Amino acid sequence: CLSVHLADAEDVQLSLWLFLSLCQEVKIFRALILGELERGQSQFQALCFVTRLHRNEIIPSESMAKLRQKNPRTVRQAEEVRGLEHLSMDVAVNFSKAAQLSPHIHNVCAEAKEAIYTREEDVKFWLEKGVDGSMFEVLPQGSDVPELQRCRLCQDRWKPCICSYSLSIEWYPCMLKYCRSRDAGGKVSSYKCGIRSCQKGYTFDYYVPQKQLCLWDEET
Repeated sequence: CLSVHLADAEDVQLSLWLFLSLCQEVKIFRALILGELERGQSQFQALCFVTRLHRNEIIPSESMAKLRQKNPRTVRQAEEVRGLEHLSMDVAVNFSKAAQLSPHIHNVCAEAKEAIYTREEDVKFWLEKGVDGSMFEVLPQGSDVPELQRCRLCQDRWKPCICSYSLSIEWYPCMLKYCRSRDAGGKVSSYKCGIRSCQKGYTFDYYVPQKQLCLWDEET
């Protein structure tokens, strides 16, 4: 069982933390967003998005365990830019019960106890693996509540709405590189000779009980 802290990018507006728990097939995104005190926000706002980790998303775990990054402070450029993924996070995760899904949620999402989101389709996968369904709560959706608007269209800061949050993983090891060699007899064979890096963007849509928790969405 292997857990990996894969990305940690910080600037004046965002601290992004991506964590993979390979044995539970769980991917955790944590974002810390600085608040705007003049608009009634606290010092920062924390969000956690939890999704299923597919096996083809990242290099094999045994290769990840051997990965050693030289010059970790170096700014790196991804070799491949992967397409934007748009995810509807329609389920809330109960922080106090989430350890069964991944024991790392308690550490990674401690500052986002009331703002941990996942998808119904991922919940179905985890339920089939025996995870306790009582930790999940389906959130209101626009199709169920006609008056529920996108936050960017909502004029009242105290009304519930559907928030949209985007982030980008600028660099992560996404696949192995293979090189070819030829032996004395002319036979060609391939061997692992490195790791390919990728960049990928995500947009998450999720329910908030008031627009005050999604003020950045009105600026997009």
